Amino acid sequence: MDLNSAGFREIEHTADWELEVWAPNLPGILEQAALGMYTLAGVRLHPVSRITRTIALSLPDPESLLVSFLGELLYLGEQEGLGFDAFHLKIEGNTLHAELFGAPLIAIAKEIKAVTYHNLVIRQTPRGLETRIVFDV
Repeated sequence: MDLNSAGFREIEHTADWELEVWAPNLPGILEQAALGMYTLAGVRLHPVSRITRTIALSLPDPESLLVSFLGELLYLGEQEGLGFDAFHLKIEGNTLHAELFGAPLIAIAKEIKAVTYHNLVIRQTPRGLETRIVFDV
């Protein structure tokens, strides 16, 4: 993947955190959004104790899928103390099949309470798909 074809960057936001995400396709948007969310939160993972999790999510539209996927990652962090830094994502119809590769959390600098739908639209642009995600912190 070309380094400029996918990525994320923080957007200044008055009350919460906002992340701009771009990638060639929807699995790339999901991956970059997850990596960006973990970066914003200052997540540090255990360097040795690697784990793999598998999840499947079915939702009617890309925006709901994005919010649900990131919410599932937040849940796994809160309930099981896990974070992820690599992903194998496949979308069939409206179902995401995801292999998550990560480790136990060592630290989180700032907690993200929720992923919001505030102005959330995944749109096609000349460089691929783009979106902005607002996190409640």
